[in-house]
Amino acid sequence: MGGRRPGGTGAGTWHNWARTQSAHPRRVARPRDLGELVREVSAATAAGTRLRAVGAGHSFTGAAVTDGVQVHLDALAGFERVVTRTDGSARVTVGAGMRLRALNAGLAARGLALRNLGDIDAQSIAGAISTGTHGTGARLGGLATQVTACRLVTAAGDVVEVSPTQDPDLFELARLGLGTAGVLAAVTLDVVPAYRLLAREEPMALQDVLDDLDTFVDENDHFEFFWFPHADGALIKRNNRITDDTERPLSPLRHLVDDEVLSNGVFAALNRLAAARPGVVPRINALACRALTARTYTGSSSDVFVSPRRVRFREMEYAVPREHVADVVREVGAWLRSTGEPVPFPGEVRFAAADDLWLSTAHDRATGYVAVHQYHRMPHRRYFDAVERIVAQVDGRPHWGKLHGLDHERLAELYPHLPRANRVRARVDPTGTFRNAYVDHVLGPAG
Repeated sequence: MGGRRPGGTGAGTWHNWARTQSAHPRRVARPRDLGELVREVSAATAAGTRLRAVGAGHSFTGAAVTDGVQVHLDALAGFERVVTRTDGSARVTVGAGMRLRALNAGLAARGLALRNLGDIDAQSIAGAISTGTHGTGARLGGLATQVTACRLVTAAGDVVEVSPTQDPDLFELARLGLGTAGVLAAVTLDVVPAYRLLAREEPMALQDVLDDLDTFVDENDHFEFFWFPHADGALIKRNNRITDDTERPLSPLRHLVDDEVLSNGVFAALNRLAAARPGVVPRINALACRALTARTYTGSSSDVFVSPRRVRFREMEYAVPREHVADVVREVGAWLRSTGEPVPFPGEVRFAAADDLWLSTAHDRATGYVAVHQYHRMPHRRYFDAVERIVAQVDGRPHWGKLHGLDHERLAELYPHLPRANRVRARVDPTGTFRNAYVDHVLGPAG
């Protein structure tokens, strides 16, 4: 663990990526190894000071906010161990501060990959699993379902290894619990042999997508679609594993035009126009629909899953029972048409298998994720509130890292294991070292 003093600095103002949250921590700590992390946590608990770990700041909520000690885990970001099985899959242990981008690259160099992945790779592995980050695929779970063990530092400064067989209740809270079990130091993931995907993107009428939604979801490994408010168009994305040697890479020019110029450059300009002249939003979205073109290409799994996202926005995402997805999207569209609310950002719909994680948004039900976005310079509250009322009718569960208005009383109705999770919190953090306002609001009192 080493004998060096913990590294720390005075703190200014911290902002998350979306600029929806800010913090003024009393101290910023950047432990260089596990020993320094232990001393930081132990000192905070002894002093009665709150402590929160922070990764890339990609949560829209106040999950990482603290006025106490803010801990950055960037130095705990290496590959520790790779145990390969005869079928080519493996269990890989990495430092919890590792960013997904580095994890994907390190796995690829070893002939491995994550089973599933979202479309942003800037997050730390600790932050991604703790907030329930997911990709899409009706037979696949979120990132936390791929976690088989964790090493964490509890409020008492104890270093504990947890898994389904070693303190399984604490393991449940550690792999998806908003950082309330302790500070994650390392994570063990169940990964698969590297694979390639055939990606097919195609514009389609939204009604046609919704009418045939089950077929799209069931017949593809990874299916999602984007839909455009005030318009009748959608873009469907079908990603399927391939085992042959087919090579259809995007040309550098097509990649530049589609993913940089259109998806970021032109899109940013259109959103600035929408903020200045909200009345033109329906015409902007209609133009965006007409500009959509089909494309088919192949690539490694992480190259296909991940897309650059440089236009700043606000996001709310709700997990709803899969059978209600089409009705929810239709009702949101009807509200937008009836109110004329200017929303230049497309909505996004993804899917996941049911799982058994206590605080997973897909707990015990096949799930569709309906995400709505608004450009950061435009009002979002009325739109998000309306969507929240719509998804409440089907017991929607909010993404833990995205904007929502639910409190722990309503969330306790949606998560049958929340009381159990709070009993674990009370056991491992009796003094509330890892609490903050967001944790108190959504999880409620420990015990």
